Amino acid sequence: METLKPNSNSVGKKLHPASERGHVNFGWLDSHHSFSFGHWYHPEKTNFGALRVLNDDMVEPSMGFGTHPHQNMEIISIPLFGELAHKDSTGTNGIIRTGDVQIMSAGSGIMHSEFNHSSEKKVSFLQIWILPKVGGIEPRYAQKTFSEAGRVNRFQTVVSPIDEEAVWINQDAYFSLATLDPGKELSYQVHAPDQGIFTFLINGKLKVEDTLLERRDAVGYWGKDEYKFHADIKSELLVIEVPMK
Repeated sequence: METLKPNSNSVGKKLHPASERGHVNFGWLDSHHSFSFGHWYHPEKTNFGALRVLNDDMVEPSMGFGTHPHQNMEIISIPLFGELAHKDSTGTNGIIRTGDVQIMSAGSGIMHSEFNHSSEKKVSFLQIWILPKVGGIEPRYAQKTFSEAGRVNRFQTVVSPIDEEAVWINQDAYFSLATLDPGKELSYQVHAPDQGIFTFLINGKLKVEDTLLERRDAVGYWGKDEYKFHADIKSELLVIEVPMK
């Protein structure tokens, strides 16, 4: 794993423009990769601390990922629109929709499949992988529905190792969603000194510290306790806080 924080006094930034993401289109799947994935490799984009994968996926009606294995990875799916059907070897067989957040701890090993539940409409979702804190745990699955009103002009924690209102993750990682009105500002405070934040702008136009982001741009920051956000227009964002080493 690349080291982005060599010592506790370092402060840094890494910009991930939408235009520089990896891209594959298999007909049934149109996917953009923020980090090296599959056949796309970029030596400077292998991870951000414990954040290993952030794929922006669009799947055609009735298509999807057949049964395949995972091990020792925390896998989070966040639908942006549409419905995603999930089935795995823990016995889970369900559907996640807009407003839901799903997490699967692959642990010692799990088999699963994901398909677009609709035969008529596409499904768009973020697929995110986090390196686990403890390896070899018993595989587990969880999902939860979050109110969109609960993230208007505030951060809504949807993934956390300590917040009972969020879905649990086997890592000191926190996912927060927010929808900011034009001109609104927010501050985000990290949970520990060695944590960084990776901000992915789903829609809108937003400034994070001194960096201006537009739709699907992202930026990673580390080395500070607090970060400032300002929305130029209505903006939807995801902040992923992870250990940097």
